[in-house]
Amino acid sequence: MSRKLKNEELNRMSVSDFKSAEKQAVVVILDNVRSLNNVGSAFRTADAFLIEEIVLCGVTGTPPNKEIEKTALGATSTVKWSYFKTTLEAIDALKQKNYSIYAVEQATKSVPLNKFTPDEKTALVFGNEVYGVDQEVIDACKAVIEIPQAGTKHSLNISVTVGIVLWEISRSYI
Repeated sequence: MSRKLKNEELNRMSVSDFKSAEKQAVVVILDNVRSLNNVGSAFRTADAFLIEEIVLCGVTGTPPNKEIEKTALGATSTVKWSYFKTTLEAIDALKQKNYSIYAVEQATKSVPLNKFTPDEKTALVFGNEVYGVDQEVIDACKAVIEIPQAGTKHSLNISVTVGIVLWEISRSYI
């Protein structure tokens, strides 16, 4: 019979240890994400998988914000983040740092997530809750990654999508 572990038994690293730990060379870009709960969830997931940075773009809310903190649970103080007025500006800045940029979207010629191999430095664009990733942003990306789905719904919530994609990419890292 298993016993649920207490928080103190989880052996999690401290904030200072987290900040100095080697991170995955993965950047999460949030493209005009409206829900502050989704933003907070992205921070918490990025913390869980030692993601290098979150880039917040456009109307995406930024810390400090109590609505973001509801779901981030302190991850805004561990995960490095930056803000750009537009997602295209963020993509340009990351390309200058030799990141390969991928949109996570349903599109023609998309690569199924289970067949995707990240590059040495990878940035992933996650889109708006209603409109997804803008076409002009998709056009600026190296390729599109898609989570295969079999049900009747057309999409997943962005926080679920971030979790699935980062888990799949992180499986060999953690």
